[in-house]
Amino acid sequence: MSITSSTICDAADLLKGFVGYHHKADRYIVRFSEDAFGMDVADDSITPANEFVWNAGHGRLMTLKRESVQLLLEQNIDDRLNVTEPLRVYVRRLDLPEITAVRQLRAD
Repeated sequence: MSITSSTICDAADLLKGFVGYHHKADRYIVRFSEDAFGMDVADDSITPANEFVWNAGHGRLMTLKRESVQLLLEQNIDDRLNVTEPLRVYVRRLDLPEITAVRQLRAD
């Protein structure tokens, strides 16, 4: 299977779970329910994992942040997060620039 920027973006959009910033631990943590974070994670920091990996740019452009994908990989729960090979390749390929794309809702 050929891995393209399109397959990497599709893989990012299929991520599962939620990410929230834990203030006492001073780090991001992952949970699989919005209600599972506790009081040390502000509600406004809780983001679906498939949105957490994207960073807003100019206009409608967004950048798929390797650092954010790496944070998910470090959880070592790839199956639960639905981390697939295209995202692993993306994190390893530091010789290529980060992907910047216009993201739109798709009608399935």
